[in-house]
Amino acid sequence: MMKGIIPKSKAKGIDICGVYYYTYIIRSDLGCYMETYDLNKGSNLSIYGLHPSCQNGDHYAADGYGYFYIIKGNSYRKVSSMETDNGAVVYSLPPKLQGGDHYLYSAGYFYIIFKERGIYRKTGYLNYDSDAVDYDLPPKCRNGLYYWGNPFHFSFLKPTSEWAIEFHSGAEFCKDACLDVSSVHPDVVNFLPGGLSVTIGPAFGIWESIKTITNKTNTTGKWHEKITKKVGYKKEKMSQITHNWKIGMSVQKSSGALIESIAKVQFSFSAEYGGSKVNTDNESWNEETEVEEQLTFELKPNESVYVWQYKLGIGKESVLFCRDILIDNNPNFPTKVPLPPAQS
Repeated sequence: MMKGIIPKSKAKGIDICGVYYYTYIIRSDLGCYMETYDLNKGSNLSIYGLHPSCQNGDHYAADGYGYFYIIKGNSYRKVSSMETDNGAVVYSLPPKLQGGDHYLYSAGYFYIIFKERGIYRKTGYLNYDSDAVDYDLPPKCRNGLYYWGNPFHFSFLKPTSEWAIEFHSGAEFCKDACLDVSSVHPDVVNFLPGGLSVTIGPAFGIWESIKTITNKTNTTGKWHEKITKKVGYKKEKMSQITHNWKIGMSVQKSSGALIESIAKVQFSFSAEYGGSKVNTDNESWNEETEVEEQLTFELKPNESVYVWQYKLGIGKESVLFCRDILIDNNPNFPTKVPLPPAQS
């Protein structure tokens, strides 16, 4: 079983919505969103900056007229552009339409999914609930990680299978017989939270032995040793995932800074989602380079010391070489993780 995509329930400010034939993946944690014409083919992948007023929503939806809805608590913000916040208007969310797990628009109606109750609520508008009607959510539609729609169909992202990241689509909302299954293109998966663990492999953190020093004499003495260690991260290797992305001017980060942020976030995830649960903000994210360091210590006769460096990687590739080293007299790999834990 592959490591999975982080579900919406555990990823505030992250969601998927659709307008006409386009699908939008919102990543508030990165300050941007992806627009694609086809999730399956990975066509026309463009990254745009997410306006500060449109970030950190509890839910995101879009209607058939080109408007986006950012829902926070018991109100929502309606805009014509998440990039510029154009035409922003804020409305209260009626009581019957509050507290949903997923919000989407499809074929002229808004749908609010209440997963624990196994129902969805159908309404023509989000600013009043007089026409809201509840329906049972079919079993096949209950385990989606994200739900979105457009004027022509609805879709939901499935939990990771042994084959690929897949999504189901249908012309009529949550009618089992109408569901089609498609895979998500790897270039799109890379932008999803936890996606790197699917396309490249889960993150890892290990100690690497960079030198062993032994006093082979019969006297105790001071030793002076020069070691060479790597510091920084492999920008070129990681930048490969953005080759098919068109990054717009509104994105406040360069391509390199964006992939750096994606890698940092991946390392912060729990092992369940292919992460290492560590915070790497204080490490050097400059291009990998070699640094020399002079060590001085005392060694007894026939005593050995072992010099270790901690590094992080994704899949089979080492990505980030941490600055601190550890020196001890134990030939076994250290067990201590030198980085602070990531906040949940």
